[in-house]
Amino acid sequence: MFSVLLFKTAAADAQSAHITIDAAKVLNKVPATLYGSCIEDVNHEVYGGIYGERIYGGNFEEPALAHAFKGWANLQGEWRIGGGGAGSAAGPGYTILRNGVQTNNGSIEADIAFTDRGRDAGLLFRVTKATPGSPYFNGYRVSCSKGQRRIRLEKFNGRPALVDESAEDIDIKNEVHLKIKATGNHISVYVNSSETPVIDYSDKTPLPAGSVGLYTNNAAASFQNIAIDADGNKSKEASLTPVTALQVSFQWKPVGPVAAVKYSLDSADAVSGRQAQVIEALTANSKAGISNAGLNHWGISIKKGQRYPGFVYLKAQGYSGTVMVTLESDDAKTIYAKATISGVSSAWKKYSFSLQTTGSTARGNLVIRLLGKGKLLIDRASLSGAPQDEFKGLNLRADIAGMMQKEGLSFLRYGGTMVNAKEYNWKNMTGPQSLRPPYRGHWYPWSNNGFGFEEFLQLCEAAGFTSAFAVNTEDSAEDIANMVEYLTADKSTAWGAKRAAVGHPKPYPVKYIEIGNEEVIWGDKKEDYEHYAQRFNILYDAIHAKNPAIKVVCAAWWRPKSPNMEIVFKAINGRADYWDLHTDADEAAAGTTVDKNIQHMHDLFLQWDPATKMKCAVFEENGGLHNMQRALGHATTLNAIRRHGDFVLTSCPANALQPYLQNDNDWDQGQIFFTPDKVWGMPPFYVQQMASANHQRLRIAETVEGPLDVSATRSDDGKELVLHIVNTGKSEVTSALDITNFKATGQVAVTTISAPPSAENTLEEPSRVSPLSKVISLQKEYTFLPNSYTIMRFKR
Repeated sequence: MFSVLLFKTAAADAQSAHITIDAAKVLNKVPATLYGSCIEDVNHEVYGGIYGERIYGGNFEEPALAHAFKGWANLQGEWRIGGGGAGSAAGPGYTILRNGVQTNNGSIEADIAFTDRGRDAGLLFRVTKATPGSPYFNGYRVSCSKGQRRIRLEKFNGRPALVDESAEDIDIKNEVHLKIKATGNHISVYVNSSETPVIDYSDKTPLPAGSVGLYTNNAAASFQNIAIDADGNKSKEASLTPVTALQVSFQWKPVGPVAAVKYSLDSADAVSGRQAQVIEALTANSKAGISNAGLNHWGISIKKGQRYPGFVYLKAQGYSGTVMVTLESDDAKTIYAKATISGVSSAWKKYSFSLQTTGSTARGNLVIRLLGKGKLLIDRASLSGAPQDEFKGLNLRADIAGMMQKEGLSFLRYGGTMVNAKEYNWKNMTGPQSLRPPYRGHWYPWSNNGFGFEEFLQLCEAAGFTSAFAVNTEDSAEDIANMVEYLTADKSTAWGAKRAAVGHPKPYPVKYIEIGNEEVIWGDKKEDYEHYAQRFNILYDAIHAKNPAIKVVCAAWWRPKSPNMEIVFKAINGRADYWDLHTDADEAAAGTTVDKNIQHMHDLFLQWDPATKMKCAVFEENGGLHNMQRALGHATTLNAIRRHGDFVLTSCPANALQPYLQNDNDWDQGQIFFTPDKVWGMPPFYVQQMASANHQRLRIAETVEGPLDVSATRSDDGKELVLHIVNTGKSEVTSALDITNFKATGQVAVTTISAPPSAENTLEEPSRVSPLSKVISLQKEYTFLPNSYTIMRFKR
């Protein structure tokens, strides 16, 4: 036995603790599958993210804009005329900016009418770095909402931060006049006819001159009587002036002279979706066309000297010219690669092309141009990454998939609310990607089936992840039986032969299938839980008829105080292997609650059936953060789950991925962030990486006195001992450590990640919050930093 005092500095506010470890007392095993993540097509994790398709909107399913407005640029959303002015339906971060206005000292004001309850709407000032398709920028935003009591002033530096709000309650009913005025570093906000500002704010680091604009955030609102003062140049617009919007699917942009071309969308003649893009060139030399710049119009990353394969479906109607496909710069001044297609058929036909690049850019555009006169239909356009950028020969971004490997993931769950969409069905996810039908997704109404169960399983197979995926509870038993046969049966079977025919002769190693996702989350209704239990058993039978080795996971929303839990349990006990428990991880000490909830679930299972073998799978750790606070929440959650390692399969933080400065809802919780050409980890990524790299299978006894969260593990052979210590407080903690039944060497490997709770990594500083490692000698004192997760590794 020896004593080590971990850490000591001269900090006056340091606290003390005492940790006792008994290395001989094994309490439970820790599963190797603990280090999971959750991926679904939310916030463009898949389509626009890891899926290798570089074009966003290649199916042309997105409608054209209903209205455009003279002198205004639509960055995001469906803006239209209604309610006496220009307005927007409720949607995430809908924004339009006034063209040609760059102001430092001035104002913008407008009458805002709310047509329904919602989050908020308001005005923008000094806007810079605004990206089409993204609700994030640099600038100031003043907001209000129907029923909201306070006016809010936010400052954006990529992400919003509340800097001030009105001191008094303001009763906002259906309409309000709002004004934001800035002079130098001084910003004032006025409401209705009052000449006294409700907000008077001085910014110590004021933002530079920029645009002005209007926005709504999940609120239906209209704007009129807009007045702008741009450094003394005043203009008034009673309402925005609509102009005819070109009928171009809104993920694409028109190119060439507008007067020489007609655009339309054909809903009667498409390859496999609901509509196709039509371009009619009125002159032979118009070079009319369309361009696509990927997700958010933020650009397609291309590198010099690489080959980018693609294809497009074309159909000529009185068109006999060639079609040119190019990769161009954002300003269309530089062509990096081009290919021509000639002899376009009068029937739909797939035309492949290969683009060999002569330069590099992170903001490329794929452009399809007509080099002749007549009408051309376009559908199903696609551009894949260069072979060097694909992950192990799969149509996946190698940089993103590789980063997931570096995170140390051992388990990946593909599921979430996306599976609850009525049109989500596995059969539409097989066959040639170019012909898979789009579907009305939960998160995106024009979802793409290019990445489905098979691509997910190929990713897991190539990356070494244990996989689990979820199916829609209302799928037919026949469909699910065919799916299991397709994925896991020998190629001598009917469906196994179909899998082999598309290039995967060996069955996929499917171990876990979840039936549904967060089922009955909408309310504690007995009949709904009974319906879910019935559907579970029907699909369970279909799965096990084809492959009895597959473990099936229950997705009924867990309400421990409800008698409906026992009803579901008894209906599926002996059949379901796991019950999916979703937890919250935003709070640094989230593990304390997770520990109690898992123990309660286990106790209830044993109360209902002492011999039950049903266990728990945490398929989603949820929240709205991706900063250091969330990282500590994940660290304490892992500590909690280690204490229940014999009962819990895995813990999968959501979401695995997130595009930088892009968030369509409140789940702003990506572990890995990406742009078209960069990928980096957020603080929770590093916690997962640290924990995975230091995994040991046996949990041993630990006792803690003081403000630390600790779990202890050791190797099977007893040669290594690992401590996971989390300090969620804002002060250093000095702790004594007593270890029995383990004689350590004189060297201890220590890895620590520590930062203020709000700290996160950025595009400019992608490793600002990351672990530091060192080797120290056994010593009497050592201090755990504030807001830190520390791993200490001892060797016998």
